[in-house]
Amino acid sequence: MTDTIETLRARMETAAAAMDFETASRLRDRITLLRGGADPKAAQAADTAGLTRQAPGAMGLGTSRQRVEPPAGWKPPAKPDLMVTRKR
Repeated sequence: MTDTIETLRARMETAAAAMDFETASRLRDRITLLRGGADPKAAQAADTAGLTRQAPGAMGLGTSRQRVEPPAGWKPPAKPDLMVTRKR
């Protein structure tokens, strides 16, 4: 059975109103696949449990940069004492 996006959206809203959020999320993911151009049968059979959405705080340029890890056993240097007066 191939559902249209409108019928899937109506089923998703019904499921969300009934507090069945797992079904609503599966329907939402099927709608996303259909809007992306997937075959309706493939969208129905797709396992969307592994899909993750981008976190709101991790959007934009530079968020995919690698982190530099310090070598094992490295300790940061002591912070300077800012209350020391400078000799002239």
